[in-house]
Order: sequence, then C-alpha cells, then structure tokens
Amino acid sequence: MKNPPAVSLPLKILSTGHALPPNRVDSSELDRRLGRRPGYVEKRSGIACRYHASADTSQSELAAAALNDALRRADIDPASVDLLLYASAIAVQALPFSAAHVLRASRLPAGTAAFDINASCVSFIQALQVAGGLLNGGAYRRIAIVSADLASRGIDWNDEESALIFGDGAACAIVERGDGSSGIIAGLLETYPEGIEYCEIRAGGTRRNPRAGIADSDFLFHMDGRRIFRQASALIEDFFRRLLARSALQLADLATVIPHQASHLSLEHMRRRLKVPNSALIDIYRERGNQVAASIPSALHVAFSSGRLIPGRPALLIGTAAGLTLSGLTFLP
Repeated sequence: MKNPPAVSLPLKILSTGHALPPNRVDSSELDRRLGRRPGYVEKRSGIACRYHASADTSQSELAAAALNDALRRADIDPASVDLLLYASAIAVQALPFSAAHVLRASRLPAGTAAFDINASCVSFIQALQVAGGLLNGGAYRRIAIVSADLASRGIDWNDEESALIFGDGAACAIVERGDGSSGIIAGLLETYPEGIEYCEIRAGGTRRNPRAGIADSDFLFHMDGRRIFRQASALIEDFFRRLLARSALQLADLATVIPHQASHLSLEHMRRRLKVPNSALIDIYRERGNQVAASIPSALHVAFSSGRLIPGRPALLIGTAAGLTLSGLTFLP
C-alpha cells in the first residue's frame, strides 16, 4: 500500500474503556460443573477463563462502568458527549430502551440524547457506522458507543456446546469527527434469514409471552452450532473479499484485524481460511469467551489501549451474528 486509502466518513476514536464483572470462572470450574475430566473444557472450547455476572449484577451499571472508564482514561468531560448509542444484542428489558437505563447509571448528564442499535453480535460495527454518519452530518459533536451483554443469564447448561463459550462484559468507544486523517473507509452488512433459527432466544418480545404462550426454555440461548458455522463459513470468505474490494485494500494492507470473538473455531477460520496473520489478529477469546455484542468493542479496547491500532494503517472490524448477519468495517485509526 503506497498511500493510505481515503476515508469516506471522517471519525476519530478519542478513548475506549471496558468493564468486567468480578466473578472469574476458570475452565477447571466448568470441568467440575459438567462432570468432565480436568482439561476437557479448555481443550474443547479453547477458553481458559471467562467472567460471569452474579444474579444481582446490573447490565446497565456494567455498561455505565465501561463508559465511565473511557471518560476517565482520556479525561473527557461527560457533558461534552451529546449522544449515547447503546449497541447490544440483549436489552435490559423490553421497555423502555436500554440506552435510557445506561444513561441513568452513567456520569453523562440527564437530557443527553440516547438510543439503541441492535444487530446481534455485530451491533457495535453498525453503531460505529451510524455514529460516523451523524457526526459528519453535523447532528452531534461527540458520541459514546457502549456495548454490554450478560450472556451467562441465557446459558442453557443442558446444551454443552453453547454453555462452554460465553462470557459477560462491557466496552465503550468515544468518537468525534476529527480532522479527516482518520475515519471509516468502507462498511458492508448482509443478512441471510434462512439461518434465523440457528441462533436465538425466543422470549423477550411479542413472539413468545404469557398470552401467546411461553416456556422457561424460551428465555435461554439456543444454538445449532454445526449449522450456523457451516452457513457462516460458506459466506464469510466471499464477504471478506468484497469488503476489501469496496475498501480498495488487500489483506496485506491491514495492520489490525478485530473479529467478533465468536468461538475458537471461528478464530481459527480467520487464521487458516482467510489467511489473517497472528501479528494482525486481535484474539481475546481465551480469557474472555464470547461476550456477544461486547466482544468486538472489548477487542477494540485491547487494540487501542495496547498501541496495536497504528495511525495511517488500515484496521478491520468483522463478525458474524444471529440472523444470520455478516458485518465488516474498514477504518484508519
């Protein structure tokens, strides 16, 4: 790459932050819970540990902790943030929207504009694109994007495949328009609804409720791992090529690749099939597990805070999500 590609939406990441519940769960603890021999969970899932919230942990307070962490790290005045975007897969409750709950728990002043964006596990990517459009349209000056999911609340412990992979957490990025030297190059979003039943929690909306009929299991996460992986694997390589072409980039141009931390298999697919080198890949799955929508911004926080986002060198956010949805975004830090 001779020259950095042009950005389509100027945007600057001012700060990132994260938050974890205090309860660390080692894979050995899950070995005991599932009645398996020592080392089984780590070998099968690729996870050494993850964090699970206690029953009294508030999702909105965890989200606010990540937001407050981002404010603190860059000494940002909370009153300077004029929009809060809450980008997560699971709502705090059906009504009102979750961003209102997060706003109340955070240091941002009452009256700050706020709303939710939900594209399952890739919600943060879509929120970043929305933020770029709003900043460049002049509607807002500084935007906080927060993701938080308590995946452990929906674990079906009778389904070993999905029970092993999930962790809880929250992360935040605070962005503004900047001077145009950084920003979004291109984005791509596609949904293939023939896979809609492969990954779902059926309750929480109008489809399953006390009047329409509901079972306790409708509140738990259901996944057909083989079918979802097969569908995603068949689509992701061509999707990846088209996103790079839209961005006028090649794989070698990417200094940093930040994927959704979906599973050990999905990250190995990035390495082996998409040929993403370890030097570029941000992989926090072993210590965090799949944090649903919080996975991508948590990995972004690790990249940002450790200096692995290089000014002038393109970076990529990419992931698959329930729906089945594929999303990717290239940007200059």
